[in-house]
Amino acid sequence: MEKKIKKVVLAYSGGLDTSVLIPWLKEHYDGCEVIAVSGNVGQGTELEGLEEKALKTGASKLYIEDLTKEFVDDYIIPTMKAGATYEQYLLGTSFARPIIAKRIVEIALKEGADAICHGCTGKGNDQVRFELAIKAFAPDMHIIAPWRFWELNSREKEIAYAEAHHIPLKITKETNYSKDKNLWHLSHEGLDLELPSNEAPINRPGFLELGVSPEQAPDAPAYVTIHFEKGVPTAVDGQEMDSVAIIEKLNQLGGEHGVGILDIVENRLVGMKSRGVYETPGGAVLYAAHQKLEEITLDRETAHYKQQVALKFGELVYNGQWYTPLRKALSAFVDSTQETVTGDVKLKLYKGNIIPASVVSPYSLYSEDMATFNEDDAYDQADSAGFINLFGLPIKVRALADNALRGKTGAGFPGVE
Repeated sequence: MEKKIKKVVLAYSGGLDTSVLIPWLKEHYDGCEVIAVSGNVGQGTELEGLEEKALKTGASKLYIEDLTKEFVDDYIIPTMKAGATYEQYLLGTSFARPIIAKRIVEIALKEGADAICHGCTGKGNDQVRFELAIKAFAPDMHIIAPWRFWELNSREKEIAYAEAHHIPLKITKETNYSKDKNLWHLSHEGLDLELPSNEAPINRPGFLELGVSPEQAPDAPAYVTIHFEKGVPTAVDGQEMDSVAIIEKLNQLGGEHGVGILDIVENRLVGMKSRGVYETPGGAVLYAAHQKLEEITLDRETAHYKQQVALKFGELVYNGQWYTPLRKALSAFVDSTQETVTGDVKLKLYKGNIIPASVVSPYSLYSEDMATFNEDDAYDQADSAGFINLFGLPIKVRALADNALRGKTGAGFPGVE
C-alpha cells in the first residue's frame, strides 16, 4: 500500500520536470500540500518569477534560499584546491546538488514534511546525489522520485502535460535541451547532442550562454593575473575580491575569449555513457591558474600523490558522496598541501586557449641555480653517475642473471627481450 503523504517538500527549479511536479503531486497524493524549495547557487535570472509560478501551479509556499557564498567557499573552492575533475568535467552540477539537498532536508524537517520529492530521472546521476545527501541528514525521510514510476516518462509527455495544465514554460519541443546552470557552469544535454556524430552547435546563436565560441572570440588576447593565498583565490589583477565576485569576473573574461567549453561523452554513475556540452569559463581559468602555481610550490612526491587523490576526490563528488568520511579526510589532506600554494599566476586567454604567462611565489621550489644549463656551483653533474648506478642496479642485476640463464639453458627470464 502506498504511503499516505500529507505534506511534501519539492526540490524546485522552475524547469520542465519540477514545474509539472507540483500539480502532479497534488493529483497523485490526494491534494497533499506541496512546499517548493529553490536553492540559489548563482543561476541568476532563472529565479525571476519563480514564486509566482510555484504558487500558481499549486504550491503552498516557496523558499528561495541564497546558498551562493557557501556553495563557493565550502564546495567549489575545496574541489578546485584538490584539482578534482571527473573525466575532464569540472563538476558544476555535481557539487551543487549536495548543498541544495542539505538545505531541502533542513526545511523539510522544520516543516514536518512526510516526504521529499525530486524531479531527477532514473537514468541520471542527480538522483543519486540528492538522495545520498538526504540519507546523510534525514535517513528515515521518505523520498518520492516520480521519474521511476510515473506516466510522464518522456520530456515530450511532460511538455504536453504542462500545456494541458496551463503551466508556462520557457522551452519548446525544438529548444528542449536539458540544462543546469549555476555560478560555476552551464550544462547542455539532449536533442541533437545525444548523437556523438553530431557536432555541438556552439556557433549557433543562443546555444552558448556564458560566453562565445573560440571562432567568435576577439582576435586580441587578454591577460589576467590571479592571486592565491594557501590555494584560495583572493584577487584578480591586483584587486581583492570575495570568492563569488572572483568567479563572476573570471566567467566574464573567460566567456569573452571562448574559454572553458567542454564537449565530452562521460561515463555516468548508473553505467551508461552520456554526451554533454559544458560551459565553465571562470572555472577553467581558476583550475589552470591553481595548477600552474602548484607546479612551483609542491614537491614532486606531494604533487604526484595529490594527482591520485584528485582522481578519487573527483569520483566522490561526481557520485554524490560529498557527505562521507573519505571526502572529508581527502579535504584535510588537500588543505595540508596548500600551506605553500601562495602567489600570483598570469594567464593569457586567446580564442579558447589558456596559456601560462608567468608564475611567482614566495614559496617557489624552482631554483634557477639548479636548473640552469650554464655553468653553476649548485649542482655537481658528476654526482649523477653514482645515482644512475644505484637507481639502475635492479635492471643491471636482472640483465646479468638473464644472460647467465641464457648461457645455461638457451632461454632467459620470461618477459625479457
